[in-house]
Amino acid sequence: MLAIARLATFVHGRAYEDLPADVRSRLQLMLTDLLGVTVAGMRTPELRALIAGWQCPPGKVPVPGSTVRTAPDTAAYLSAIAACALELDEGNKYAAGHPAAHVVFAATAAARQAGRPVPGHELLSAVALGYEVAARFGRATRRDPRWHTHGHWGATGAACAAGLLLGCSARQLAAAIDAATGLMHIAPWHAVLSGDFTRNLWIAGANEAGLRAARLALAGLVENRGSVASSLGDLVGTLDTGALVDDLGDRWLVAEGYLKRHSSCSYTHAAVDLVQSLRAAGGWGADNVLAVRVRIHSLAAALFGRHPANRLAAMFSLPFVVSTAVVSDRVDPATMEPCTPAFEEAEQFSDRVHVEVDERLDEYLPKLRCTEVDVELRDGTSVSLAQGNPIGDADHFPLGTAEVSDKQVSLIGAADAARVQAVTARLPTSASAVPVLDELP
Repeated sequence: MLAIARLATFVHGRAYEDLPADVRSRLQLMLTDLLGVTVAGMRTPELRALIAGWQCPPGKVPVPGSTVRTAPDTAAYLSAIAACALELDEGNKYAAGHPAAHVVFAATAAARQAGRPVPGHELLSAVALGYEVAARFGRATRRDPRWHTHGHWGATGAACAAGLLLGCSARQLAAAIDAATGLMHIAPWHAVLSGDFTRNLWIAGANEAGLRAARLALAGLVENRGSVASSLGDLVGTLDTGALVDDLGDRWLVAEGYLKRHSSCSYTHAAVDLVQSLRAAGGWGADNVLAVRVRIHSLAAALFGRHPANRLAAMFSLPFVVSTAVVSDRVDPATMEPCTPAFEEAEQFSDRVHVEVDERLDEYLPKLRCTEVDVELRDGTSVSLAQGNPIGDADHFPLGTAEVSDKQVSLIGAADAARVQAVTARLPTSASAVPVLDELP
């Protein structure tokens, strides 16, 4: 209760100008990346099928990446699904998950329902502060290994962002943060690894939980009772309450995230980087390879399954992702599309990919997610390389504006990428964030 109250007091009334310059800069880049990824996700066959069967309620809010207009909560929910559907959304290794996608869409829905024009800088500060709360709960939660990272601790940040924009007092904000964990999703790893699309709704559910918790707090129906100790601290795993408030105000986790280059689980990214580097240096192709051996930290142990049946399962199969990098030299939405030549070629090659946990690499977690790759070639030679973090991590060749722009152009085209970038560039000085958001493609 005391830790949550301290968090709520810290974020309440904190303005955009109070945020450190590196946080504001990172926030802008992160939001640009996330919104572009959301537009791309909405245009996948899976999301088009989902929207066709959703029976969206009538409304005026545009759903980015589609022609649908609907109610604010529905638009936020569908957008959150799209944001994580391609496994290209921002993440944070210290939170061991994806704070931004858990928070942003609750914030945009709250801005639309605030009953007043919400300036762009206020929306941005709510996103940054909600992210910080979510990431700290992610850092403080040591999950039972049967739980995936989506849909539970992230709801705390959604409640924070929504509560700030809807006018919660500091006490109500604490109540909303705590109550959000009573609305969390059960998130079994099995559903992810088997390719069950319900996994893509867990982040959306966390955004929804945050909105509902903020409304409960405003209605005076919930209090900060420390319920999170029973949810995150018992059902999900264990909770280090000190990690919620340690270095609060001195260290901002929002500035320490990663942006993704590959359309797959972040645990696979360093291996993909290494394969691409070795291939570029050696000039070899898939036909020259006898075997690829990957040694990795234990966080990736759940990803050792093979023979994925759909996109989701493929993005969480380390052997398949590495195989795709070998045969296609890239891991993107096109190569991860089932029933395509690239997908079938990767499936045929994947028996040559061997993966194992090397427990000595766990010593470097969470700061370093070390991965080692050996490639055995048919000419009798072998090449090896190791890497501490994926490219795109804040600590390892972080992506900048140019790289994010190139990523978006490849996903949604130059014209729509420019529209996304124009929206996020205008937000800090806009008198009302909502009409600016409505200009997303």
